[in-house]
Amino acid sequence: MSLLDGKKVIIIGDRDGIPAPAMVECLKDTGAEVVFSSTECFV
Repeated sequence: MSLLDGKKVIIIGDRDGIPAPAMVECLKDTGAEVVFSSTECFV
C-alpha cells in the first residue's frame, strides 16, 4: 500500500523545470488518481 493509494492529485509542472507529463509518469504506479495536470511558464 502506497502513501498516495486512492488519493486524488493535482500536478502543476514548470516549463523550465519538471513538466507535468513527467510527474504523471512517476505517479502512475503509486495508486494516485491524477485529476488535473498542466505545465505552466513562470517568469
